[in-house]
Amino acid sequence: MLTTSINCTTNSHDAYLQMKAVYEQFSSNKFNSPPPLEGKGTVKAIHYIMSFADKENVTPELAHKIAKAFVRKTFGEDVQAVIATHVDKSHIHNHIILNSYDLSGKKFYDNKSSLKNVRESTNGICKAFGVTSALNFEGKGKSMQYNEWEHKKNGTSWKQHIRDEIDSLIGSVDSLDELLQALEECGYEIKRGKYISVKAPGQQRFIRTKTLGEEYTEDSLNTRILYREVGTGSTPIQDSKSQLRAAYVDVIGDVRILAEHHKKVQRKKDNALPYSADNDLDIYKLSAQLSIINRDNINSIGELEGKISRLRSEYEKQRQAINYYIEQYNRMVSLLEQAQEYFVLSSKAELTSSEKLKMTICKQLMESNDVKSPADVDSLRERVTNLDKKISALKDKLEGCKNRFDVYSDITKTYAEISKGDYIGRLVEEEKQRKEREVKKRKKKL
Repeated sequence: MLTTSINCTTNSHDAYLQMKAVYEQFSSNKFNSPPPLEGKGTVKAIHYIMSFADKENVTPELAHKIAKAFVRKTFGEDVQAVIATHVDKSHIHNHIILNSYDLSGKKFYDNKSSLKNVRESTNGICKAFGVTSALNFEGKGKSMQYNEWEHKKNGTSWKQHIRDEIDSLIGSVDSLDELLQALEECGYEIKRGKYISVKAPGQQRFIRTKTLGEEYTEDSLNTRILYREVGTGSTPIQDSKSQLRAAYVDVIGDVRILAEHHKKVQRKKDNALPYSADNDLDIYKLSAQLSIINRDNINSIGELEGKISRLRSEYEKQRQAINYYIEQYNRMVSLLEQAQEYFVLSSKAELTSSEKLKMTICKQLMESNDVKSPADVDSLRERVTNLDKKISALKDKLEGCKNRFDVYSDITKTYAEISKGDYIGRLVEEEKQRKEREVKKRKKKL
């Protein structure tokens, strides 16, 4: 509804280029480089969401003023930021995007300490504008009351609240890291350690995802994300010539028997349906992996490892190609904008001194790139469009390459368990431990 920018434009494309220039001026990384195949990439920008409870009676205009004051006070006058105030939800909220470097080269870090400072600054700004904040971050920094009120109003438990959020996000992410990032953008706090822990806005304590149910352990979440679009509708084919395929067919049969006789932990593929062997996540994962083995005609683990090695090389080549074309695209877009500006200025009867200077700069750039006429501008615009399509196609190809790498690597790990005889043993042991925990709980109640 309302947009403002600080030290850049509100136009998303131009703001992107301007933030890119500042970032690359002070960082050794490219602003638009694809993330690495393994591990995390560098932080290019930071996203904050500032929400207002209904009871605070904040208008969109006031919310926008608060956001602008918050950015300048918290991050200084050299910050590059775009602020947007939204009214598409039941509560008014601001989205704030910051470049991780400001104009003076100072780098912003988003961590627990900085988040605490940001929250305290938010409270102070709200008070200055006469808003009694629903946030309560004094002292130990407790969570916000509004979401707690919303949670109570809906009559849902914190665990169900988190389950629902995960289920709503999991279809739009491509990795567990993306899921956790999406949760953070929705206001959740995340802790990564031996187990993943989540704390919803308004919640007092962190909850381990594994306590949400078997479908929310780290392994289950990875499986739900990685295999949601593969293996579906495929019929496993047994090939007696392939030891790899035969091993998968055997273990799928064994797991199905365990599931039918309730001798394994129940993990549902589809949480909306009752549990059964046909709705078991372990069976689904194995069947999906076998479908991929059949689809890609993989006959041995050695052949699979060879594919993984080639995918790693292919991925790096594609990354380099995308970076090259993105640099060309950005250069051509900048040239196109300058050329269009030149012909707009050249059509004016009188020019100010600043416009004359701008026209001279544009002309120099055009001459160095052999752009002389409106027809050349049209040709340049067509090249920009075609290059944009090419980059988009390459990015899709890169994502497909990464997905195959992840799936093949997971199959390698699974087969290692199968070949050692550990797969079924692990499932049986899991169920044994689960039953022991249930007995202990009952004894404590007594």
